[in-house]
Amino acid sequence: MVEDRTIMRGRVTVYSVPGCPHCIQAKATLSTLGVPVCDVDVNKHREIRAQLKELTGRSTVPQIFFNNMYVGNNEDLQKLDPEQLERLVLSVRQEPMSLDAPPVPGENNLDSDGEIDGAACELSEALRNLILKLYSDHLSEDGKTVDYKAMSRSLYFERYCDLAVQLQRVELLSLSREEKLAFFINVYNALVIHGNLRLGFPKNIWQRYRFFNYVSYFIGGQVFTLQDIENGVLRGNRKGVAQLLKPFSRNDPRLQVALPDVEPLIHFALNCGAKGCPPIKTYTPQDIDSQLRAAAEAFLENDDSCVIDSVRREVKLSQIFKWYKTDFGGTDEKKKRNLQTLLSDGKVKVSYLPYDWSINSTD
Repeated sequence: MVEDRTIMRGRVTVYSVPGCPHCIQAKATLSTLGVPVCDVDVNKHREIRAQLKELTGRSTVPQIFFNNMYVGNNEDLQKLDPEQLERLVLSVRQEPMSLDAPPVPGENNLDSDGEIDGAACELSEALRNLILKLYSDHLSEDGKTVDYKAMSRSLYFERYCDLAVQLQRVELLSLSREEKLAFFINVYNALVIHGNLRLGFPKNIWQRYRFFNYVSYFIGGQVFTLQDIENGVLRGNRKGVAQLLKPFSRNDPRLQVALPDVEPLIHFALNCGAKGCPPIKTYTPQDIDSQLRAAAEAFLENDDSCVIDSVRREVKLSQIFKWYKTDFGGTDEKKKRNLQTLLSDGKVKVSYLPYDWSINSTD
């Protein structure tokens, strides 16, 4: 595992209404703190509005609680100095919710074991927002290099590490195909960076093999290595490069999480930490296929990934197409015949570009 940290035991509760600019700003601020946020829509749950007024003496939104500690509205939140904010975050990390916790709808509440209901506490969104913040601060404009030294010193990275521990609470079996794609692509790219920062960069083939088969997160009650995420979940449990076995055996409970079919476009979204990889981005379930197609088009437009020599009638492609040729129809006889006919008619030669394994660091 990359890291073993204490599970956060509390939560932040925000009472809001859709479209409220102050609510939006407050939740954006909270999402950068690396704490679970339970967002209660008081328009949808009007029975809570009266209780909220009794608790706070106010009828406006948003109203914000760190565990049982009432902070106030958005303006009060923004006025907190860093030390006050850090103490509140620490209380959420270390102290469980008490029986007289701020009211939330029954369907969004915590159960008796303190588990977070995924419909209420936006863990995935909080992680994504933290990743976006880290990327905006430490990623180059083209998404190809990372300032690892600066990121390792970032408070946002520490908060990300804390929040990543809560991945064990995610209910994976309830995720749709689109949600799995976005969730696991984002987790994979973040885990590579997390592993590089905590364990160092793999410098040779053996170290890379160990890195991708060892670096892992505990997600939904199961361990997922980088190899498991890429080849087990996103490629529909196929053998990886230089792998003798499939990631998940027939009796492995993680097999239930694997997508039913390989998703070829993931290869244009996953970044293994090398300069030859596609740029790092974050993905959302909405229109995930369009996002992946756009990533593929951008990757192929790069001269490091695809070179077309019209004079020599030669196409040079990234090694990704060679390594994962089965994902792109390499064993589909009809597709192979069509491609061979196309290439023979046009007398086009296909070769593969050298892969740049150097670390995608700004240093």
